[in-house]
Amino acid sequence: MLEGFPEYVSHEGRATELRLYEVGVIPGLLQTPEYASILANSAVRRGAITEDQANERVSLVAERQAALMGKSSPMIFAMLDEGCIRRAMGGPKVMDAQLARLIEFAELPNTMFQVVPFSLGERRPFNSTLYLLTMPDRSLISYAESAHRGHLERESMFVQPLLRAYHQLQADAPSQAESVAMINQMRKGTP
Repeated sequence: MLEGFPEYVSHEGRATELRLYEVGVIPGLLQTPEYASILANSAVRRGAITEDQANERVSLVAERQAALMGKSSPMIFAMLDEGCIRRAMGGPKVMDAQLARLIEFAELPNTMFQVVPFSLGERRPFNSTLYLLTMPDRSLISYAESAHRGHLERESMFVQPLLRAYHQLQADAPSQAESVAMINQMRKGTP
């Protein structure tokens, strides 16, 4: 795991609201076990992690999902760049199950799901993964990753502009219903 990520996970479990934006792949909180395994095993084949580390990653995905989808679940706002849903991982069966999982996520009472289409172009304010947490005391924490480490930010003067940009992106992106319709079209094989 990247430096900074374990600290982020400790805060994630206490958050009252979680906003995430993902660019490259389906985020861990929304992954099926098969999709998570494909990603972890790919990292093993590249020599980036060991098999034990891959197993740890897949287990952590399941633990985080269980913790955040229980009775006192936070509100989770998930925005995925269109590339996340168009980039095939693990073949048609794995991707179909993963897309079905996204639809199930969108139906939960504590979630909001949107796909950020390629057509937003330069209006997309983020070029990398971003997580924003609202804590019980209403303080904000952001988490972003580079190729080598994760960075947790607690200073309001840095986090507030990210939250504002996130809200602007939510307003520009298609609605949850439109996003689910896009995924259903993909599952039927239509563009």
